Amino acid sequence: MDALRRWALPLLCGGVLMGLALGVRHVQGLFLLPIAFDRGWGRESVALALAAQNLIWGLAQPFAGMVADRWGSRRVLFGGALLYALGLATMAGAQSLWQLYLGAGLLIGVGLAGTAFGVVYGALSRQVSASARATVLGLTGAVGGLGQFLAVPLTQGLLQSLGWAQALLCLAALFLLVLPLAWPLNDRQDNTQPADAAGAAGGSMGAAIRAALAERSFWLLNLGFLACGFQLAFIATHLPAYLLEQGLPAGVAARALALIALSNIAGTYACGWLGGRYAKKRLLSAIYLLRTAAMALFLLAPPSGLSVQLFCAAMGLLWLGTLPLTNGLVGQLFGLRYVSTLFGFTFVGHQLGAFLGVWLGGRLFDATHSYQLMWWLAMALGIVAALLHWPIDERPSPAARLGLAT
Repeated sequence: MDALRRWALPLLCGGVLMGLALGVRHVQGLFLLPIAFDRGWGRESVALALAAQNLIWGLAQPFAGMVADRWGSRRVLFGGALLYALGLATMAGAQSLWQLYLGAGLLIGVGLAGTAFGVVYGALSRQVSASARATVLGLTGAVGGLGQFLAVPLTQGLLQSLGWAQALLCLAALFLLVLPLAWPLNDRQDNTQPADAAGAAGGSMGAAIRAALAERSFWLLNLGFLACGFQLAFIATHLPAYLLEQGLPAGVAARALALIALSNIAGTYACGWLGGRYAKKRLLSAIYLLRTAAMALFLLAPPSGLSVQLFCAAMGLLWLGTLPLTNGLVGQLFGLRYVSTLFGFTFVGHQLGAFLGVWLGGRLFDATHSYQLMWWLAMALGIVAALLHWPIDERPSPAARLGLAT
């Protein structure tokens, strides 16, 4: 308890920043159809901007991690929030597709790299002692999940009262208000924790990256993480449109996203807690199999408000639980000195999957007028991911931890 009280402020600040960043991303599916109809753009065109956001986020994450590892996380968080606000404002004023791609794709994508879990979890991992790390990361994820939940009714209310463009500007203003929350996440002075003396003993960032890339387990983690990005991005972006296609009222979509975010609070904390007690790779395999089962049952059941609620509650419990587990596994394998950088490289696979999930959802719907094939792809990737995580070797590699592997 003493450890938790000591780290309460950075935990809360990191959770709020992460919750706002992920919450605004979580509700962008609510803007898909209003923007497309108002501007006269096709669904695929708007989906491509959101898909590009996911890909740019993934490509920018290793660089955000490098800056955080070398110069401190709070600078990255501050700059990321500024870029996120600018991206939302640009998106609100977009009169052409290239402006939409600039705001929703490039600026928000880079902003997410600086404000989401890669940097927040890395900062807290270095600030918190090894004994409290799993619990603190789980609690931070739970606070972030609460932020995601609150973003849904907030955004829905703004959309109904102000319209989509003004709603985006209000969300941009929120990012400016939370800029001071980056200050307590000062991990620069703590990036050589005694608990991680091996990882801090020597070795350059380049040597640590080469060591990780030489590890089979690192690649298995990357490939499995692709399925996570595909599933979550597809559901978050296209579930509102899918429910409308099934003849359900528009309000069901907002409640569905809110329920996912609400269940995610308990799910993320539980996964963080379990990750400190059981093999992380086994937990990750279980998450992907349970997600696949939830999607299969959802498709087999007749579309109704009840089936949507049950599906979203189940998916929410499994939503972001992969993140503290994956981040913790990277730190366990390679140490904490360059954990933000190495997690950033792992996250590239996640966001490649996210890009495919968002873009293919729009592409295949325009081609087939159905999301059925996308659901099957998401389930197939879940099974593949479960199989990929199973043979990961969780034992720390001394050469990789020291950054001396060749």
